[in-house]
Amino acid sequence: MITFPPTEIVLATRNRGKIDEICALLEESPVRVLSLDSFPDAPEVVETEPTLKGNARKKAEAIFLYTGRPSLADDTGLEVTSLGNRPGVFSARYAGPEENSAANRRKLIAELENYDDRSARFRTVVAFVDRTGVRYFEGVCSGIIGFEDRGERGFGYDALFIPDGHSHTFAELSPESKNEISHRGMALRKFVSFIRSGD
Repeated sequence: MITFPPTEIVLATRNRGKIDEICALLEESPVRVLSLDSFPDAPEVVETEPTLKGNARKKAEAIFLYTGRPSLADDTGLEVTSLGNRPGVFSARYAGPEENSAANRRKLIAELENYDDRSARFRTVVAFVDRTGVRYFEGVCSGIIGFEDRGERGFGYDALFIPDGHSHTFAELSPESKNEISHRGMALRKFVSFIRSGD
């Protein structure tokens, strides 16, 4: 059981899209959010674990050990049914470690060219590490993969992912609308409930 609400948590990421999204989701929570901009010499943590849970924990633990402050990290994967749940844990580097998000999306479109089933889901695992240990919070958002990029907002695969019950991609939705239904929003709301309850 956590013995006190952390007044500060450090986000264990340098991904600006993630930072902005997480800060917005935690805006009304009882914590002050610090990014790694406040710790420019913090180590780069390489995602070498075979699972989202493992990568999230690895990042949060490394930043907790470096800063001495409660730390929060997430790892998110896009799991596409026809591709056997790939790219999954390799989503951020699907087209290669030196490629960018646009290249990842192009590869995904090409691989799905001959499949009728374009169902997929985003899955996020958040790891929170403080002096009492590690806790996990998970969120899932199901949808389909579109045929081309649509929208200018978001990051990663947002321009291709159309959540169930919607006709727009994540990248076409306002940040507020996306956060209400997204995998990361779901996981972080569970984290906020945990912080508020102290359990």
